[in-house]
Amino acid sequence: MDISSLQSRFLSPIFYVLSSFFFLDPYCFSSSLFGSRYLDSCRKHEVLPNSAVLSWFYKAKIQKSQQGKCSIMFLLNQLSNVDVYPLIDVFLEIDSSDVDAVDVLHESPCNLNEEYVMPLLQTINLKLRVVDLQGTSPVEDFLQDLCHHGLACHVLNMRSNHIQKLNMAGTFMQLHTLNLDFCTSIASLDKDCFSCMPNLMRLSMCETRVANLWTTTAALSKLPSLIELRFQNCLCCKDTGPCSASFGEKARIAFDKLGSTPLNMHLSSETSSISIKDATFQGYRAEENCGDLLSRRDSALIKEGSVKTDNISHISEVEKSSCLRRIGSMEISSDVSPNLNGLSKLKNKITNKDEILASANTWDFKNDCPASFTNYVSYHPSPICFEKHYREYMVASLPHLEVLDNFPITKMDREKGRTTFTKYYEYLPYKLQNKQSVVTILQKREMGTTGTSCPNFSKSKQSYHYGKSQYFFTRSLSAAKLGSATWPLLHPLRTFSHIYKEGSKRLRARQFEYHPSDSSLMVFGTLDGEVVVINHESGKLVGYVPSTGNMNSVLGLCWLKKHPSKLLAGSDNGCLKLFDINHLLPKVDDVNCSAGVATFDGFEQLTSVHVNSRDDQFLASGYSKDVALYDISSGKRLQLFTNMHREPINVAKFAHHSPFLFATSSFDHDVKLWDLRQKPEWPCYTASSSSGNVMVCFSPDDRYLLVSAVDNEVKQLLAVDGRLHMDFEITSTGSAHNYTRSYYINGNDYIISGSCDEHVVRICCTQTGRRLRDIYLEDVESGNSLFVQSLRGDPFRPFHMSVLTASKRPCSKWEIVKVNLLASSHGMEEHSHGQNIQSTFLGG
Repeated sequence: MDISSLQSRFLSPIFYVLSSFFFLDPYCFSSSLFGSRYLDSCRKHEVLPNSAVLSWFYKAKIQKSQQGKCSIMFLLNQLSNVDVYPLIDVFLEIDSSDVDAVDVLHESPCNLNEEYVMPLLQTINLKLRVVDLQGTSPVEDFLQDLCHHGLACHVLNMRSNHIQKLNMAGTFMQLHTLNLDFCTSIASLDKDCFSCMPNLMRLSMCETRVANLWTTTAALSKLPSLIELRFQNCLCCKDTGPCSASFGEKARIAFDKLGSTPLNMHLSSETSSISIKDATFQGYRAEENCGDLLSRRDSALIKEGSVKTDNISHISEVEKSSCLRRIGSMEISSDVSPNLNGLSKLKNKITNKDEILASANTWDFKNDCPASFTNYVSYHPSPICFEKHYREYMVASLPHLEVLDNFPITKMDREKGRTTFTKYYEYLPYKLQNKQSVVTILQKREMGTTGTSCPNFSKSKQSYHYGKSQYFFTRSLSAAKLGSATWPLLHPLRTFSHIYKEGSKRLRARQFEYHPSDSSLMVFGTLDGEVVVINHESGKLVGYVPSTGNMNSVLGLCWLKKHPSKLLAGSDNGCLKLFDINHLLPKVDDVNCSAGVATFDGFEQLTSVHVNSRDDQFLASGYSKDVALYDISSGKRLQLFTNMHREPINVAKFAHHSPFLFATSSFDHDVKLWDLRQKPEWPCYTASSSSGNVMVCFSPDDRYLLVSAVDNEVKQLLAVDGRLHMDFEITSTGSAHNYTRSYYINGNDYIISGSCDEHVVRICCTQTGRRLRDIYLEDVESGNSLFVQSLRGDPFRPFHMSVLTASKRPCSKWEIVKVNLLASSHGMEEHSHGQNIQSTFLGG
């Protein structure tokens, strides 16, 4: 007797016993909806029937007989690999009218391999109602396959899954509810990540790493049916609808009048039943960047102003202070000012439990909102929630949204959102209100007309230098291109990424400068003392100067304007040299090239050098209170100006047009303007910041001084007398080591600003202070955040810049990243691998 015969004789009694056990009458089961087909399929595949599956089918049979409808709920943790193919056979054979809905849930770890899940889901297809893959931790290939092919389910829960890049390009035509909470690997939303979800109404993304307001709203705007959105939840809500526990009858009546009706989301077989009493004082959790600072269980608990931080021994003090600062300073709307004193002031913001319960049935008619909104404490916020004016920006950008973070959007919210957006943000550059095509602008330029749709800057009371001038069409073209490139093109500088020294060591840039007259050239100095000149357009190496042993980190670089082949370099050990790139070797070589080099007296602990407009003198400053003035032609130090500040002077900069005026910025909080003609013993004026100054530079026309102090304090002063012209109001992080650097871009029109503890570059208008864009930097290969070490605007190309970046983990990775805001990364994917950033070194 062969093996198959033995199996058949052995299995037949088991089939009978199991069916009898669950259905009392095996013949009754065989005539039921799925029974005979399932048993036949098990015989076919020579596997034992799964008792859990038999139970599910029995419940479906009873439901069909009592209600006339049949729904089946599969629990993945009760299935094994051998159970899948019999189930697939059953659903391939049943008629569409036999079953009304199928829910596939995951409630605990299971032994079912991911490769079996997708075929089962695709076989059930249109009958899928709820697919709950919460916490399954499937392999990345499975998630990619799911996102690529799509599902016909109505509710999809992928909470707590590891999704490196969210790109749900598959067909999700029936999907109306999507939960991505605790998917902490998601840092940004791609252009087409929700491209095939026309019916998605509810989306939850609490405690992801999403941070960019611009790309996020651009991606969400492609969801025409989206009405409920959540990046953080209130105290007692597990769905995206308006919080029912926090509003009384008056609030409900008011919301009904405003047309906001609660919508509930059910993602599991159990009904959400957390009361406000149970949830009170569940509070903030900082974004994933804080690592494991707060455990999953304790992270959201703020009780009577205290925070549990049991699991923080391995986190650095900087990370602790930054994370706790974010916990204590979360900004729900623009009415709440940033809390820079951490948790000490949080006690004043969170009322006790009785006060919250008392306010739950109270309506604040003066502010047209529930009184409990003033006591709102977020639970598991994503980093985007920490952005200033976050709620107003989202409301203004998503006009069809009805509920945000469990709070209904009222008419007052919409009006406030529009007002706030107009005041603090630019929709398009140069105050343009409507997008125009590049073709239309080019046609108008050929015809010599500007058209009626362009803004009339002449009516403005304030003088905007980007009005109808000779640059009008250039600026219009820039606005048109930037408006269609929400996801700008970022790519590492090819030469820098592929230059290797002896021993296969890569060059590590520490400072860089564009050439002032040759649009193709750039120079960078390294942490090891090398000076490298490259053609950043072609990627070719132009010249290389190896470290001579006495050149440490190159922190100061400056091109000469009247002698464009010469550049000045200074290292942190005080070494100062002038090079002629015409005499540099165009390859990486350890041979020291001394031709065309002038050496100057040293300046200890140097952090900055700058040449005046005549190319005859330059300044050196550093970690001291002094500034040295040098003569370039003779190579001699002309003068040492001592005790110009009370603390070290990080940067000294000459004006662009006057060879005598220069500014200094110091960690003593002061910025000073000096005039060499007055033998600078006393400054022309002094302007102060609230923290230590990192940077100062003149605008290209010398009308303004741009001052950058520690932790995002960026201001523009009138150069003539130091009066405040513009405070850019960038939110601080609370870190005393968050060194901020800012420079001009597009002439005087915009500034770019970045800080070493953050992975974002901010772009602001110099005349209005309004934010145009934030560019978030992330290493595509590892997903790690990349931090801003230094940055410069391209002097020849509008809305182009380069950013020196460094990565904290797993090892320090240094890159120069080129950013083109006028081109989309989706059109040039081959360049978008390896964006970067961080360090606390000083210098420009």
